[in-house]
Amino acid sequence: MIRNTEQYGHSDSGCKSWNPRSGPVTIDAMNIFRSRRWLFFLAAATAAGFLISSLYAATPEEQAVLTPVTAMFEGMAKRDADAIRKPLLPGGTMVLMRDGKPTQMTFDAFADLVGRPGKAQIEERIHDPLVRIDNDLAVVWAPFEFLVDGKVDHCGTDLFNMVRMDGKWLVASVADTGRKDCGGK
Repeated sequence: MIRNTEQYGHSDSGCKSWNPRSGPVTIDAMNIFRSRRWLFFLAAATAAGFLISSLYAATPEEQAVLTPVTAMFEGMAKRDADAIRKPLLPGGTMVLMRDGKPTQMTFDAFADLVGRPGKAQIEERIHDPLVRIDNDLAVVWAPFEFLVDGKVDHCGTDLFNMVRMDGKWLVASVADTGRKDCGGK
């Protein structure tokens, strides 16, 4: 920023230059960003970029592995048992760890339970998925939040074992932890 020293009666930076029209002026040091708002915006945009990129798998193959997980979550949100079952390997199972105790159920039992009509809106969200693939076998490890009517009910980590059959990824089994001490509650 260039300031006319006659207008302000002093020199802010001591860096003087002469402008014949307005008299002595000073140039504020380090005036690269014009304001702190610009620096804050730049930092926020960078952080948002990292957060957004962490929500998505890095490669098309990893995105393909996550597709049935997303489809299962969409079926759960709609409380649609058939939509829940569609991306699941028939005969698959779940292990839900609650308070150090495992609860086991088949995919069919899970779909029937979650697919029942209800008034509460449910949604499961994962973030920062770690995807590992070896030929027709993959694993997805991801922190999750489970929301009821828009509020976090519980959180934990999801573990999905995935298989590729006839070129299509399916969820072969699920294990998760569930706890109530979630930071974003």
